[in-house]
Amino acid sequence: MRRLLDGQQLPISPHLPPPLPQNGPMSQNTLDGATVNQVLQNFADPETGRSLTQMEQVLDVKIEGHGLHVKIGLTSYASPLWDVTRDKLQQQLSDQLPGTPTVTVEVVPLQRPAEPLGGIGLKVKSVIAVGSGKGGVGKSTVAASLAIGLQQAGCQVGLMDADVYGPSIPHLLGVNEKPTASEQRLQPVSAAGLKLMSMGFLVPPEEAVVWRGPMLHGAITQFLRDTDWGELDYLIIDMPPGTGDIALTLSQLLPLTGAVVVCTPQDVALLDAVKAVAMFRKVNIPVLGMVENMSYFLCPDNGQRYDIFGSGGARKKSQELDVPFLGEVPLQIAIRERGDAGETTGNYTDTTSAPYFHSICVNLVQNIADQKVSEPPLPSLTVL
Repeated sequence: MRRLLDGQQLPISPHLPPPLPQNGPMSQNTLDGATVNQVLQNFADPETGRSLTQMEQVLDVKIEGHGLHVKIGLTSYASPLWDVTRDKLQQQLSDQLPGTPTVTVEVVPLQRPAEPLGGIGLKVKSVIAVGSGKGGVGKSTVAASLAIGLQQAGCQVGLMDADVYGPSIPHLLGVNEKPTASEQRLQPVSAAGLKLMSMGFLVPPEEAVVWRGPMLHGAITQFLRDTDWGELDYLIIDMPPGTGDIALTLSQLLPLTGAVVVCTPQDVALLDAVKAVAMFRKVNIPVLGMVENMSYFLCPDNGQRYDIFGSGGARKKSQELDVPFLGEVPLQIAIRERGDAGETTGNYTDTTSAPYFHSICVNLVQNIADQKVSEPPLPSLTVL
């Protein structure tokens, strides 16, 4: 099916059957290709925010009596939402087509390469910064767990540790090897299916990095421009704590999809989280949501809940700041033990912690998808 400019009438997809011939007036319970196509035209691809038919993602439609089978292609970028998208489309077809037909929707993988992002040529579909207003709130644990969750859902993910002064990602993932170089490009370290880059790979653990702003800018630029990331769906960037100049550097290098702010429920942490939100907005980086870490402690001995740092502060503050609330993570001894042991991937195999991190991943990707539906991005043009 050829693509048309916005506002023009879309033709019936070549994968859809033509309208069925009628001897008399069409029955209200009759399914035909034009009616099905109309519903599919109004259903958005979760990656681009554009119509499935416009993006040629309707691969097959079969009408057999009162039954309808639709096959659509979705990219790995949207893999955390495959089940949700399938169920939603199936429900819309059942509700909007005449006679409440029996509908099945099949999702199959669809390849769509990433376009170069910004002037540095990074081939990634979304860049997400994970920051906080202060240290000690579990920002790196959340960043690593978010990257792991997206990767395990089927996405191609890179994780960059931009906390040059206190890199934590290598320790959290149990990696201590050094990156190699090929054709004057750094090769990211691979761990748990993720592509990683961190200053912790380049500097001995006991050695301090004592740099001024220009050197920081150079290191972050090299991590983005001179690292062979390949094609990614998501690049998660673990930001340094506070409101330093790393965010300004990133905003100048490439267009970020947005930022996630991590904080604890206590007031002193929320004060700094508000500053982090203000910082991202000041450099035109959208805030995709807030995560409340260490929300409460559920004692394993007696099952009693203890709100050690308070409770619900981040949810309340997100409402005040008009920022989506992505979810909470309780204070669990096992999460801390896995981080110390370099086994953060275990956060998704432990049934007591996995639901919290999984929910945050799905909510994040859903928020990005909703944003694209409301404001579909314009097609990029190659600058000659």
